Amino acid sequence: MESEPPFRLPSDELEYAVLSELWHLGSASVRQLHERLGVPEGLVYTTTAKVVDRLREKGLIRRRRKGNAFLYQPRVAREAVESARARNLVTRLLGPAPRTAVATLVEAVDAVDPDLLDALEQAVAARRRFKHGT
Repeated sequence: MESEPPFRLPSDELEYAVLSELWHLGSASVRQLHERLGVPEGLVYTTTAKVVDRLREKGLIRRRRKGNAFLYQPRVAREAVESARARNLVTRLLGPAPRTAVATLVEAVDAVDPDLLDALEQAVAARRRFKHGT
């Protein structure tokens, strides 16, 4: 199995939106991305171009020349980015005292939707079975 290339996460919603659009399209030029994302948001073309450059610098997308233009395509699978984003969010959420934070999170989930605790318990059990190969 081939491992994912090293990358840095999108740092804001615009970077993530451009990356998501590339996952959806497969490949696109900056102009196409700008028409689909930048124009509706009232952004100038150079903003979209800078976002594309940042995504390349972060190792998330690659480019290839096609005629006089460059086409960009994802370099990292959506699942790898989503998994890294989730780990990052959980790390930030739980902070330096994860056991206390988890206990508080369980209380909050119970207060919002007690049935969700059952779903969480089932998800934890399924994950344990998967990790232990049973």
